[in-house]
Amino acid sequence: MRGASPTSGARLHVLLRKEELDGLRLAGKVVVVLDVLFATTTIVTALARGATDVIPTLDEWSARARASELPEGSFVAAGELNAITLDGFAPPTPLALSEHGIAGRTLVYSTTNGTVAIERAQGAAQVYAAALVNAQAVVDHVIASHPTETVLLVCSGSAGAVNLEDLVGAGCLVDLFARHLTREGDLTDAALSARAVYLQADPLDALMRARVGRMMRDQQLVHEVEFAAQRSVLDVVPRVHADGRLRA
Repeated sequence: MRGASPTSGARLHVLLRKEELDGLRLAGKVVVVLDVLFATTTIVTALARGATDVIPTLDEWSARARASELPEGSFVAAGELNAITLDGFAPPTPLALSEHGIAGRTLVYSTTNGTVAIERAQGAAQVYAAALVNAQAVVDHVIASHPTETVLLVCSGSAGAVNLEDLVGAGCLVDLFARHLTREGDLTDAALSARAVYLQADPLDALMRARVGRMMRDQQLVHEVEFAAQRSVLDVVPRVHADGRLRA
């Protein structure tokens, strides 16, 4: 799909916080959710490392309830609340979860922001999970599969606030999408703003300066941030299916 012809009719918008989804008419729209540190990066990586699917949940209790419905040994429950791994759960970051082992199993996943954003977007025509690590693959797929639909890039944010890492991730996708659009007017002001931030940023530097990045540094998890800052290194495109699970 790289080098595809320009497309017209599509319109690209960025929501800076998941709370902006509330009350928004999503029918017929394509939603791409970003939580770069780390929910969507972890979802992409888990599927790339052989997870069969991912069940996103709103909170710890929903995750425990969903896990209780699955056969023992068929799943891994991972998650965090406010950057603290949930008691009895596997670590929620991409490299640590990969090391824990996920191949051939379902990931039941609960995070403070990213999985919540995915759940809130369920009224859309299609919902995808994106991060820096799969940016090109997501753009290629959306351009090919939804050439005329409105696309909403949703930054998960945190507690109603904008997160720098999600803004940079959205800007990266906007920049890739813009190469396929015939008119700059296809980008809303929010999309143009995200792209401007991205074009002025070094992704790793931005992620390390971000609030969550600083928290990860304090927790000796810089290697996880470094992994999340890579651009277009995975070809996995997670999509929410009718049963609510994400599959590649």
